[in-house]
Amino acid sequence: MSDEELFTRLLYYGTVQLNRSEDEVWLMPVGYLLDLWECHKQFLGLAKPKRMLTIDDVIPYGI
Repeated sequence: MSDEELFTRLLYYGTVQLNRSEDEVWLMPVGYLLDLWECHKQFLGLAKPKRMLTIDDVIPYGI
């Protein structure tokens, strides 16, 4: 995939799938855009999280 195709796809994902303006997509950090895209895929059921955590895994008992 060429760089031009990659940026076209990222622009499409950001504007159409994530409902952001084109300017907002171009100005956001690439890592943030990819994180949003991954969350969107998980929400739609197209991807599964790498690791499932519960609140007990994050906050230890007794705090």
